Amino acid sequence: MTLNLRVLAPDQSVYDGTADEVILPSTSGQVGILTGHVSMLTALDVGVMRLRAGKDWTSIALMGGFAEVESNEVTVLVNGAELGSRIDVSKAEQELELAEQKAAGFEGQPASTEKVKAQQSLARSRARLQATKAN
Repeated sequence: MTLNLRVLAPDQSVYDGTADEVILPSTSGQVGILTGHVSMLTALDVGVMRLRAGKDWTSIALMGGFAEVESNEVTVLVNGAELGSRIDVSKAEQELELAEQKAAGFEGQPASTEKVKAQQSLARSRARLQATKAN
């Protein structure tokens, strides 16, 4: 038996198929989903979702959202998502380096809108690069 998995972003359907196992980056840590999982709704953090179909693993960079699990149906609704296999590694590395530099410029400063945006950009850049390496 498998899970029916859908990953939906506002602008696209990122994944619509079956999976044997799903690992989600919830706001309280990694959550593993197998067939027969109890029904749940969880908030998702920016991070990498991994899914296994047969022996193959696929990684998807998620930009936060929610996931619902019910009766072997997993629906992931996110602000943005990108398959790790479609991310340009060198571009992702450059984006991470720039995001790290920008975030470092706010170190030791009080919270501000710009500081929060820099930290969010850093988290997104890390997730994108991690998704390329997790395949």
